[in-house]
Amino acid sequence: MRLHKIRRNVVQAIFAAYLFSAPARVLYAETVVEKSVETRFQLDLHVPDAVLKSYLPAGWTPNVAVQGPAKDCNLRAIFIDRITVNAPDGKPVGKGSNRLVYLAAPVKNGAGESVQLIIGGLTEDPADAPGPFGLYLPAKTHEVQRSTSAVSGVQSDSQDWTFEAASGEHLELHIKFERGPVNRTNPVDVKFYSAKTPTTYQISRQAQSLDILRNTTTTPPDRVKSFSFKGSGGSYAKLFDGTEKLLSWDHIVWIDRTVLAP
Repeated sequence: MRLHKIRRNVVQAIFAAYLFSAPARVLYAETVVEKSVETRFQLDLHVPDAVLKSYLPAGWTPNVAVQGPAKDCNLRAIFIDRITVNAPDGKPVGKGSNRLVYLAAPVKNGAGESVQLIIGGLTEDPADAPGPFGLYLPAKTHEVQRSTSAVSGVQSDSQDWTFEAASGEHLELHIKFERGPVNRTNPVDVKFYSAKTPTTYQISRQAQSLDILRNTTTTPPDRVKSFSFKGSGGSYAKLFDGTEKLLSWDHIVWIDRTVLAP
């Protein structure tokens, strides 16, 4: 009888602990902000270390890979076609699509976590500025053209991206390449922080298919047929002073994202 009473007290204690802890779990649960399907072109670069450091919050440091396809990369220029953008209930957000480019640096935050830091961006949709990170500039000039052709079983892509803000910030990419087979990744969570307000971040839960067309470290078969990139003007001028190095040319065929707020 006494053993039964002890067991009952243990169960009651566990249940009480669950009840008291439940509000905390609800309070800190992640909230879905939006969902999107996108195609991207990503350039891995190495820009002047001292210049990049000036963009980082105090106590934050670059997180530069020493091996693998991202070796030496301290900044990425990511050109994005947000083909569909939807609210958690499935309805379109705003115009339901958008095109933009942002600059993301792989870093370690003040807590030592490996995260991505958004230090700038240009967006086609004025309603998207300053955006979730407070750093997007509306592009007074913007043009995106993408096309795919298939001849004798060979698929080729041509992409042209141009964004320029009224204050002079300019990011432009032109590329033609041959497509190859790609692997699909399982969903992963990536934290994206704001360089302007480093306490602000989003979680991107994303699965993607990545095609590395050219890489200076892993040297896969080079399928880039023609290419040019230009970064300049305004607050971006010191990042792209002519000494930047291109390291990887990555075609993200598609990416399925769920954006969450902590």
